[in-house]
Amino acid sequence: MENTQDKEFLEYIVKAIVAHAGDVSVERTVDERGVLLTLSINPEDMGYVIGRRGQTAQAIRTLLKIVGAKNNARVNLKINEPEGSQRPPRREAPRTADADIDTSSVDDLKI
Repeated sequence: MENTQDKEFLEYIVKAIVAHAGDVSVERTVDERGVLLTLSINPEDMGYVIGRRGQTAQAIRTLLKIVGAKNNARVNLKINEPEGSQRPPRREAPRTADADIDTSSVDDLKI
């Protein structure tokens, strides 16, 4: 019988942080490279699982590696991008011409 501790652990963590726990599903496949856990969630919950700058997803991956090491297995996580999920466009700071910048407060500065 195969050890599914990693799958159960991932389901437990993700269900605790998302709004639609019933939509969480994990598929576990094993090959010569180790264990691959594929996570599927509600599109509205992507932000909760990914986190700011991917920090939550990275933390989950780190915990899974620890669980895998305990069971002598290499565990990888793939997060399915759900249909209908949209990544907000990155907002860049508006570029201004050098002439638009007020430097009067430092013009007389002696360095």
